[in-house]
Amino acid sequence: MAALSGQLCRRARDGIVLAVRLTPKSSRDEISGVDLIDGRSVLKARVRAIPGKGEANKALTKLIAKWLRVPGSSVVLSSGGKSRTKSISIHGDPIELMNLIEQCLDLIETGKVNG
Repeated sequence: MAALSGQLCRRARDGIVLAVRLTPKSSRDEISGVDLIDGRSVLKARVRAIPGKGEANKALTKLIAKWLRVPGSSVVLSSGGKSRTKSISIHGDPIELMNLIEQCLDLIETGKVNG
């Protein structure tokens, strides 16, 4: 699975940038795995919030911070504000963050934790 986080995210100056496909107006907030969009791996996320006024984007950054157990202030939307495919910047040590993503995805894959 180590190669998977490398496909989902890339190193940035002060952390990583994570590719996410967001589905707003869902029945629950969750990270549900990985999908392939236009040949690119993206993290699949669903939130209950509506897309208007940036509510879904705020819910997404909160969800990712909770999922990875990092401070909410370290997770910000870097692009895709009005798109379903987004780039999320996560500040911190890139290697630690990639390892954290791997661990969280492994838990989803094994069914031990629902994102």
